Amino acid sequence: MDLNSASTVVLQVLTQATSQDTAVLKPAEEQLKQWETQPGFYSVLLNIFTNHSLDVNVRWLAVLYFKNGIDRYWRRVAPHALSEEEKTTLRAGLITNFNEPVNQIATQISVLIAKVARVDCPRQWPELIPTLVESVKVQDDLQQHRALLTFYHVTKTLASKRLAADRKLFYDLTSSIYSFACSLWNHHTDTFLQQICTGDEAAAANSLERTLLSLKVLRKLTVHGFVEPHWNAEVMGFLHAVFERLKQFLECSRSIRAENICRDRLEKTIILFTKVLLDFLDQHPFSFTSLIQRSLEFSVSYVFTEAGEGIVFEQFIVQCMNLIKMIVKNYAYKPSKNIEDSSPETLEAHKIKTAFFTYPTLMEICRRLVTHYFLLTKEELTMWEEDPESFTVEETGGDSWKYSLRPCTEVLFIDIFHEYNQTLTPVLLEMVHSLQGSTNLENTNAILIKDAVYNAVGLAAYELFDSVDFDQWFKNQLLAELQVSHDRYKPIRRRVIWLIGQWISVKFKSDLRPILYEAIRNLLQDRDLVVSSVLFFLNVCLPVDDFEFRTDQFLPYLESMFTLLFQLLQEVTQCDTKMHVLHVLSCVIERVNMQIRPYVGCLVQYLPLLWKQSEEHNMLRCAILTTLIHLVQGLGADSKNLYPFLLPVIQLSTDVSQPPHVYLLEDGLELWLVTLENSPCLTPELLRIFQNMSALLELSSENLKNCFKIINAYIFLSSSEFLQMYAADLCRSFCELLKDITTEGQVQVLKVVENVLKVNPLLGPQMFQPLLPSVFRGIIDGERYPVVMSTYLGIMGRVLLQNARFFSLLLSQMACELGQELDQILGNMIEMWVDRMDNITQPERRKLSALALLSLLPSLNGVIQDKFCGIINISVEGLHDVMTEDSETGTYKDCMLMSHLEEPKATEDEEPPTEQDKRKKILALKDPVHTVSLQQFIYEKLKAQQELLGEQGFHALMETVDTEIVAQLQEFLQGF
Repeated sequence: MDLNSASTVVLQVLTQATSQDTAVLKPAEEQLKQWETQPGFYSVLLNIFTNHSLDVNVRWLAVLYFKNGIDRYWRRVAPHALSEEEKTTLRAGLITNFNEPVNQIATQISVLIAKVARVDCPRQWPELIPTLVESVKVQDDLQQHRALLTFYHVTKTLASKRLAADRKLFYDLTSSIYSFACSLWNHHTDTFLQQICTGDEAAAANSLERTLLSLKVLRKLTVHGFVEPHWNAEVMGFLHAVFERLKQFLECSRSIRAENICRDRLEKTIILFTKVLLDFLDQHPFSFTSLIQRSLEFSVSYVFTEAGEGIVFEQFIVQCMNLIKMIVKNYAYKPSKNIEDSSPETLEAHKIKTAFFTYPTLMEICRRLVTHYFLLTKEELTMWEEDPESFTVEETGGDSWKYSLRPCTEVLFIDIFHEYNQTLTPVLLEMVHSLQGSTNLENTNAILIKDAVYNAVGLAAYELFDSVDFDQWFKNQLLAELQVSHDRYKPIRRRVIWLIGQWISVKFKSDLRPILYEAIRNLLQDRDLVVSSVLFFLNVCLPVDDFEFRTDQFLPYLESMFTLLFQLLQEVTQCDTKMHVLHVLSCVIERVNMQIRPYVGCLVQYLPLLWKQSEEHNMLRCAILTTLIHLVQGLGADSKNLYPFLLPVIQLSTDVSQPPHVYLLEDGLELWLVTLENSPCLTPELLRIFQNMSALLELSSENLKNCFKIINAYIFLSSSEFLQMYAADLCRSFCELLKDITTEGQVQVLKVVENVLKVNPLLGPQMFQPLLPSVFRGIIDGERYPVVMSTYLGIMGRVLLQNARFFSLLLSQMACELGQELDQILGNMIEMWVDRMDNITQPERRKLSALALLSLLPSLNGVIQDKFCGIINISVEGLHDVMTEDSETGTYKDCMLMSHLEEPKATEDEEPPTEQDKRKKILALKDPVHTVSLQQFIYEKLKAQQELLGEQGFHALMETVDTEIVAQLQEFLQGF
């Protein structure tokens, strides 16, 4: 591409590509895409975005195309890679001038220079770093800033490389520029502080920006540029200087007005100082040892004493707490149980920690956390009063402990209490004892203090297990507090619910549950309380891993609680709150199962409306799907009444051509499966949904396992109708899947075929005939994976035992394909079957193998008679697997025989049988494995063989069997 002639054309097309008119935009984008691989295109783009007289939007687009081109074509091995000559020219042009006037474009240029540096620096671009170092020294403000911005992005990119050779290059780079970076940062920091003192706000803002950028550079160099940074005096000097600079900047924040242009940048710089310390601690815990004392003194001083009043801001407090937490929890600072196994560095760090965390210090931290940071603020109380739903969403939102003050304080409390529980337990218990009895309703502060202390007791529940008699406390104090109905006591009622939820799985007598349920039922009348506490109610009534939950204790309160929760679901308006309520309802349904049936009518009628209203809220729809899953399980066969709503929901959720499937597919498949498992019969609509399956199988995603379960459920539900419509499609999908699938996936496909043969032994082999030759080949070739071989033998056992005619046809087909005699193929199969019998671990399949091979008898075929010994060996193994001795009669009986249909009796802890469980039981009554006595089958086959060969011939045949096996066989056949 000739630069002179092309520049005008490219400029024109870039201009068109900034158009809002798609008729102009689309052709321009297509043309630019074609030029991406043209030599010289990126040189033209460089000329355009460095020409400050052109339109900003055009220059911006030119930068973006250049940056994307680096990702695709800069590396030498890339298809259509840029030539070395053009790259040399581009590298030189990128660092000719650092004078871009537009901030956004300047940032993009810095980023693309860093992308080139990641590939080429320092080997192909040794002049980059020296050029940047010189450029940040110039007096011109704009050029200095742009060079410093680029310096930061280059340093950040090079620091992120992880290969050993790249790390070595970065270490070398750091050692060569670290002194300069330190002096640069000190210079800009001092300049900023001087300008703040003189009141020159505009100049101070510029200097602060440079301070921030130079500190970002130093952060990357310090954290990633040294193997053992504690041996470098300059590094440790910088880190100690961080504390002094932090103090200076915090003092500055006291004097700078909130509306001042520097304020936001100043707080970002203060946070960056703390990030330097946190990152260094994370990457170099032992190098941080000499900083432990100072870090703790600094953080505790500003966060837990009066020193921080009027200075600190929320994000700074969070960072300081994170620093304390990381030091307290750091495994590098924890000695082994056997002190002699600990390193000297660990012991030194532990010694410093122990010296700092004295009883007075720990007591003050604990008291300040609880009585200061745990307190509900006026803003939170106002929000709760005015908008309980927003208060709940705010409190249970997604902020992690690292970034939000309240969760951060709670995590710090948990970690410190865990580490120093022997010291802090008496402190917390004393706070609890001071709050016993009723609280003055006029004293808001006393109420908030009690709320905070109860919060602490809940957070430390496991640590306080041996120190608190929670049952007595509940009966004597907490139960009474739940019954105080005054509005001002609402925080305490809410906190007590939460507190019980924390303790109920730790230490709470089962006998107290009904009293608790009664209290909870009364509280459910208070809408605002319930809205803000709905997940707490779940923890109280249906805690996770609650082994003492008894349905009979909960049932008397089920109707009223479910009704009140349903009313709440209708009343709340925010999506998140509805999700919380639905989650609680789902858990109630899951716990009580079929007992929910009398009470779900209203919910069943409401869910279609909620589904329609939530069209734009996929996460709420996921919650509805989860609720439907539990509803279907609870309703069992009665769930058929839900089909007019249920089936379209499944159809949408599992249709990969519909955008919502990205969110709904996993739960949609689970709902589809439980619907089939609980369906009393196959409806046309339920059958039609299976049209979605073909595309799902093509996805080959983590949901494949559930897809196979759904296919099996259709087979058990109504194999004839289902297979008549979908067998051909399924067989094609399976053939494609088996070309590229894991061993586990292969087994899942084969199990479907096995189930088809089990349900429909006559038509099944014909429907899946294309798959059976590969199964046969797998057997005679000795498939190396035992689990696959076991499934192969299960499939072939079904065909041989239940469809001998089809087996003969398959045998002929295989002989033709392999160019071998029928008898040779049959002999190879039997031999491998006998040899790999140990691959089969399931008793049902082992008995099936014995029945299948015995079905070849009686026979005059020489090959079968040659393999007679192996067939008898397998048969006797099968007898050992299935025969149990009757202690009363001393005779043997086949334990797999099922003579009549018995309804499985589920205990209270077990799920009641689904409709599919019942179908499987009926199917088992038709299965030879469960209807044919192996003992009698062997006897009849041997007798028939004897009659066929005569006494002498049969005796000769039996002599081929090991005498010990014959003796065992005779013992099993006593009485015949």
